[in-house]
Amino acid sequence: MNLLEKSQAVETLFGELEAQSKQFHVEAGMGCISGCGFCCSNPEVPASALEFLPLAFDLYDKGQAEVLAEQLAATQSKGVCVVYRAQSADLSKGFCGNYTKRGLICRVFGASARMNTKTNQKELITCKQLKSERPAAFQAVSARINADLDIPLAPAYYTRLKDIDEALTALHPVNEAILLALELVLRYRFYEEEDKAN
Repeated sequence: MNLLEKSQAVETLFGELEAQSKQFHVEAGMGCISGCGFCCSNPEVPASALEFLPLAFDLYDKGQAEVLAEQLAATQSKGVCVVYRAQSADLSKGFCGNYTKRGLICRVFGASARMNTKTNQKELITCKQLKSERPAAFQAVSARINADLDIPLAPAYYTRLKDIDEALTALHPVNEAILLALELVLRYRFYEEEDKAN
């Protein structure tokens, strides 16, 4: 697979997760708190270049990839996700600036589960904000995902991501992952143009 085909495979995977996640949210009656960007305000969010290839290709097509790559390369601090649009001074309120091209980590949070190997029970992957603001809903959903409510399993999607290209799934702070994806796409498009010219 070339880089574009890998990006398309990632988008196909995301489409499947999106369908499962929507069904889960409809049946669970619980989603993220509107306007909350608490999880996006963490500069240590782990992500891979592979999951941000669709974003990088989208930014390239919009003529924004090179400028953003230069900006990220020049930044010394990790900082919060470059795509995040904070709406409060403490960064806890905001929204994604390119929601349809967000990474896998952004998609599984609040909409998937992992298995607790000690209890052999599914655990909802979510934030302390949701747990503290909606404790009854959180407890009800936690019980239902182990009884009668289907929920995507995050580890299964990470395994499928690795099946596309394991080398590109190494984890980095989110902005480093985005920068790597941008660099890969810029290089790919450069050589693609070179090939067309020859």
